[in-house]
Amino acid sequence: MLGGAPGLSGRWERLEPRPRAGRMLRQVLHAGLRTSFHALGRFVASHAVFFASAPVLLAILLGASFSRYRVEGDVESLLAPKHSLAKIEGNLVESLFPVNRSKHALYSDLQTPGRYGRVIISARRGSVLDPVHLETILQLHRRIYQMQVTVPATTAASGGFNYSFSYLCLPDDKNVCIVDDIIRAMEEIQSARTSNRSVPVLHYPITQLADGRQAYIGHQLGGVQGWGHGGAVRPQGTAAKGEGVRTAKAVQLTYYLQSRSGLMDRVAGRWEKAFCAELKLFGASHPKLGLYPSTSSSLRTDFQFSSVLARRPLLASLGVCGVLAILCCSMRDCVRSKPWLGMLALLSVALSGLTAAGILNLTGATYNSTYLGIPFVMLGHGLFGSFEMLSSWRRTREDQHVKERVASVFEDVMLRFSGSTMIHLMTLGLAASPLTNMEAVRLFCRTAALAITISYIYMLSFYSSCLVFTGYLETRYRHGCFCRRVPKPDRLDSKPAWYRCLMYTRYQDEAQSTNPPHGVGHTHVPNPNLTHMANSSCVHGHMANSIQTHSPHHTHSTIAAVPHPQDCHLLLGCVRHCYGDWITNTYVKPFVVLLYLVYISFGLMGFLQMTQGSDPSALVATDTVTVLYTRAQHRYFSSYSPVIGFYIYESAPYWNASVQRDLLEYAKGFQRISWLEAYLSYLSDRNQSTSQPRENFTRTLRHSFLLEPQFAHFADDIIFAERGQGEEPDVAASRIFLVAKTTENKREEMSVLLDTLRRLSLTSRVRFLIFNPSFVYLDRYATAVSSPLRHSLLAVLFLLGLSSLVVVEPLVSLWLGLTLLSVQFGVLGFMTLWGVEMDCVSVLCLITALGHSADCSGPLLCGFASGRGESRTRWVRLALERHGVPSLQTLVCYCAALVPICAVRSNLTRTLFRCLTLTAGCSALHTLAFLPTLLTFLPPSKSRDHRPGREGQRQEVECVEMNDSTRVVDQITTV
Repeated sequence: MLGGAPGLSGRWERLEPRPRAGRMLRQVLHAGLRTSFHALGRFVASHAVFFASAPVLLAILLGASFSRYRVEGDVESLLAPKHSLAKIEGNLVESLFPVNRSKHALYSDLQTPGRYGRVIISARRGSVLDPVHLETILQLHRRIYQMQVTVPATTAASGGFNYSFSYLCLPDDKNVCIVDDIIRAMEEIQSARTSNRSVPVLHYPITQLADGRQAYIGHQLGGVQGWGHGGAVRPQGTAAKGEGVRTAKAVQLTYYLQSRSGLMDRVAGRWEKAFCAELKLFGASHPKLGLYPSTSSSLRTDFQFSSVLARRPLLASLGVCGVLAILCCSMRDCVRSKPWLGMLALLSVALSGLTAAGILNLTGATYNSTYLGIPFVMLGHGLFGSFEMLSSWRRTREDQHVKERVASVFEDVMLRFSGSTMIHLMTLGLAASPLTNMEAVRLFCRTAALAITISYIYMLSFYSSCLVFTGYLETRYRHGCFCRRVPKPDRLDSKPAWYRCLMYTRYQDEAQSTNPPHGVGHTHVPNPNLTHMANSSCVHGHMANSIQTHSPHHTHSTIAAVPHPQDCHLLLGCVRHCYGDWITNTYVKPFVVLLYLVYISFGLMGFLQMTQGSDPSALVATDTVTVLYTRAQHRYFSSYSPVIGFYIYESAPYWNASVQRDLLEYAKGFQRISWLEAYLSYLSDRNQSTSQPRENFTRTLRHSFLLEPQFAHFADDIIFAERGQGEEPDVAASRIFLVAKTTENKREEMSVLLDTLRRLSLTSRVRFLIFNPSFVYLDRYATAVSSPLRHSLLAVLFLLGLSSLVVVEPLVSLWLGLTLLSVQFGVLGFMTLWGVEMDCVSVLCLITALGHSADCSGPLLCGFASGRGESRTRWVRLALERHGVPSLQTLVCYCAALVPICAVRSNLTRTLFRCLTLTAGCSALHTLAFLPTLLTFLPPSKSRDHRPGREGQRQEVECVEMNDSTRVVDQITTV
C-alpha cells in the first residue's frame, strides 16, 4: 500500500476535465521547477556547513577592499540628464567664448569656471548701502583679496609656498583681477562720501559706472527698493530701469579662480576652504551682517554629507529591525520558536551588502548618497524570503528528517521567491541600461540589481543552512534561544512557574496522544473536486501542493499535525481567528471597496498636481552651506532670472536692417546687455545710417565703437573672422545677454522660456542658441526622470505576460500587473500630496516599489489562484494565513527600519523616507485589504469543475494513515 500512495495521489487532477495544451505546459514546467528546487533544497541541507561558511568568508574577503573606496566628485554628471541639448550647447559656448577669454566682466550666474568663491552678504537691519555696512563689506573684500593659502612644498628641505587671490584670479586685459561691477560702484559711492561729493546715483538692474560703461547688477544687488517717479518709494525688487536705488538688503560677490593645471586646482581647492573659514570668522565678529558663502565644491560636499549623517540612523534601523525580526520569529513553544532566524536573516542581508560593496570597490565604482536606498531594497526583499521560508517550515511535518523538511520548504517557497527576484532584476536591470538618461538612476539601479542578486544567492545558501541548523535543534528538542535541551513535562512539574513558562514545549508523543491520527477510520467529505481535506488537519498543511502531480518524495508534506492553539504564532492566530473572518465579512466588503475608490481619488488628485524637482539643492543635507545660500538667493535675488547668454554662432548680415529688427525683436521684453543695440545707438547718435555696407559697418565697429572706453568691454562679445587680404573681417559669432523678470516660480518660468526661445531658433533665419548653466538640469529633465520608471513598468508587464504563457496562471499575471499599477499610481499621487517632487530620488523609490509590491502581493495571489474547489472566501482566508502573515511581518520590520531615517537632517533622506513609507503602506493596503476583498467576487473562479449532471453526485474520501519506521504516509483512495 505504501507503493501505491504516490500513484493514487497523482490521480487527484484526473477528476477535473482534461486541461488545455497551454495549461498542461504550465503544469509540466511548474512541476519540473518545483522538483528542481526540491533537489536543490536536499543538496543545501546535505552540505549545510559549506553553504553557511562560504558566504561569510567571501564577504570578509571582499569587504577588505574598502581601501579602494571612492566618492563620486562630479555631481552635475549624476543629477543632470546625461544626453541633453543643453550640454551640447554648453560645449559650443565654451569653445566660442571661454571664461579665460573674458577680460572685462563676468556674470556669476552665467559663467561658472572650475573654481570660484561666492558670498551673499545681507544686512540684518538697514541697507547694505548704508555707510557702516558699505565700509564693512569693502573691508571684507580687501581681506579676501589679501588672503593667502600655504601649499606644502614637494621636498622636505624647502618650505611651503603662499598663494594669494591676485595670483589665482582671472586677470583682465590690464592683468588686474576681474571683480564684480558692484564692487566698483560701491567704491565710487564710498569715495564720493569721503570727499564730500555728491553720491552717484545707483540704478537697478543696469547702472552706469564712472568710466561710462553700463553694467548689469541685478544678480549682484538684491532686495532692492527703488525711487519711483515723483519720489515715491517702490516695493522691494520693483525698481525700474533708470530709477535710483533707495535701499538694498543684500549684495553678492563672486571671486573667480584659475585651475589650469593639477597644482593650480589643488591650490584653488585650498583657497576655497580658507575662503569659507575666513567668512565664518568675519561673520562672528560682525553680527549685524549675514554671510552665506558658496564655492564650486559646496554642492558636492553637501550632497555626499547625507551619507555621513545617515551612518548612525542606519545602524539604529538595523537594530530596531533586528528586535522586531526576532519577535516575529518567536512563539510560545520554546523549541519551535526560531528567534535567531530573524537575526540571521538580517545577517544574510548585511553579508550580501558587504559582498556587493566589495565587488564595486574592486571594479573601481564610485559611491554617492543615492545609494542610501539600496539597504532598504535588500532588506525588504530579504525579509520577505526569510519569513516565507519560516512560514513554510512550520507547515511541514515534524516527524520528517530535517533534509526532507528543507527540501519541502524549497519546493514550496523558492519558485515564488525566484519570481519576485526576477521582477526586481527586470525593473532594476532595464533602468540601469543605456536607455536611462539620468546617471544617478542608472548607477543606483545597477548597484541595486547586483545587491539583489547576491542577496538571493545568500538566501538560498547562508540562510537556508541556518534553517537546517535550527531544524536540527528543533528535532533534538533544544531551546530555540539558549540551545539547551528542554526537559519533558514530567520533569518540568517540579520546576518554578517562570522556568516552566520559559521551557514550555510540546513533545511529539504528547501531540499524538492528545490528537489521534486524523486518518483513522473513514472521513466523508462532500467535495466534488477532492482538492481539499475538509477537516481542520489540512488547514496547516501544504494545500497548494496538493493540487499538483507529485513524485513519491513529495507526498510527505501534504498534511500536517494539528497544532495546539497556544503554539500558533501571535500574528497567525490573529489573522486566522480574527482578521480573516472580518475582512471577508459581507458587511465589510462595501467599505473596503469604498476605501479603494477613495485611494484612487486621492492618488489621481496628487498625480494631477505632480511637479518636477530639477533643483540639485533639494537633494543635499539641510542646514548646510548650499541650502543656506540657496535660501538667501531665493529671498533676495528672485526678482530677475539668471543671465541668459544669447549666442549667434554663425556669421550673420548684421548690417541688414531686417536682421537688426529681428534681433531687436527677440530681445524685446528683456533687460539686456547688447553690443548690437549699443552700436546702433552709437551710429544714430553720430547721425549715421544703421543700414550700411558690410565693409563700412565692420570698419566703424572695429576702429571706432570698440575703441571707446565705455564700449571696450563689448570686445569680449564679438569674434571676428579674417577674410582676404585687405578686406574687413566678418563677425563670425557674437553674444548678447538677456535677463527676464521672474516671479516666485523661477525654475518653471526658466523652463518655459527655454522651450519658447528654442522653438524660435528653429524658425529664425539667424542661427542662435541660448544657454545658462542651470539649463543643464532643466533640459529634458522630466523625460529623463520618468523614462526609467516607464521602461521598468513596461518590462514588468511584459515579463508577467510572458510568464503567463509558460509558468504562471494568466489570471495571476493579470491580477499582479493590475496590483503593481495600482500601487505605483497610489505612491506617485500620495507622494505629491506629501510635498515630494519628481526628482531622481523619488523615481528610484518608484522603481523599487514595483519589486516591493510584487514581494507582498504575489504569493497571496498565487496561493489563491492555485486552489480548486471550496469557496472564494475560504481560499482567501487560507491565502491570508499562509502568505499574508509573512507579508505583514515583512512590512512591520520594514516600516520600523525606516523610522530612524526620518530623523536625518537631509532633504535626500526625507524624500527617501516618505517614498519608501508610502510604498510600504500602499503595498500593505493591497495585500491585506483590497486584494482579499476583491478576490471574493472577481475572477478567478473556484467552481470550474461543477459540470451539468454532476451537481448531485457525492464522493467519499478514505484517509488511511499507515506508519513505518521513518515517517507517516497519508494514503488517499476514492471509494
